[in-house]
Amino acid sequence: MTTVGAGRGAATGTEPPPGAWRVGLLRGAMELRLFFRQREQVVFTLALPIVLLFLLASIFGDDMPGTGATASQYYVASMTAAGIMSTSFQSLGVSIAVERDQHVLRRLRSTPMPPSAYFLGKIWLVLVTGALETVLLLAFGTVVYGVELPADPTGWLVLGWVLVLGTAGCALLGIAVSSVPKSARSATSVVVLPSLVLEFVSGVYILVGTVPGWMLTVGAFFPLKWLCQGLRGVFLPPAAAALEPAGSWEYGRIALVLGAWCLGGLVLCLLTFRWAGRDER
Repeated sequence: MTTVGAGRGAATGTEPPPGAWRVGLLRGAMELRLFFRQREQVVFTLALPIVLLFLLASIFGDDMPGTGATASQYYVASMTAAGIMSTSFQSLGVSIAVERDQHVLRRLRSTPMPPSAYFLGKIWLVLVTGALETVLLLAFGTVVYGVELPADPTGWLVLGWVLVLGTAGCALLGIAVSSVPKSARSATSVVVLPSLVLEFVSGVYILVGTVPGWMLTVGAFFPLKWLCQGLRGVFLPPAAAALEPAGSWEYGRIALVLGAWCLGGLVLCLLTFRWAGRDER
């Protein structure tokens, strides 16, 4: 006798297919396994920002008068932002272009997997690797350069939303730019060049007070500049806000711009993303 109110799966003897969220979690777990299996990639991805931090701090490690901070502490915030840019924008821009060129996307598109699950898997990969890289950088900066972590819940809250919005904005920009390269061979060159330019005009390698105004204006149109500024606000003393063009950390504007990039980046991805190469039908 069939139980009244039984679901469709019970009536037909089959279970309903998993939703996009669950499939996205499984896809993310697979992406993480593939990432950590490539030991050389893991080592170089996580070590690069730390090596750059050591080099820049060794060269420009002097005190910054009137700020209560050192250039070494400044570069801890900058390299944290650059590390997120690397694991999100660069990583997704190159890897998705390679998967498209190798027809991986085309095969995935022909499966029952919801398209959104593929992107959820990539986002999980970015969030985990970005968080791991951030922890390593902050641990190194705290031990070696005396960077002070937030002392109250408000500081941790600011750090949290800056990292989440900044990572999401950079990741969506990376997904969108993955459609620009014509092949996997050109993907690295196409993605790395704009990333390097953005790092210079956003105050990553050069103290923001010495970057020409027109460069800062260009950088202000992209999420990296605001991600750097938000992290400086978390890790540098309040007096260091004098280095910023506006003389303050501008948390409201940071949230507004990064939030706009999350929404705008999503629209850009929906308009430009391709599952197959340009020469494929």
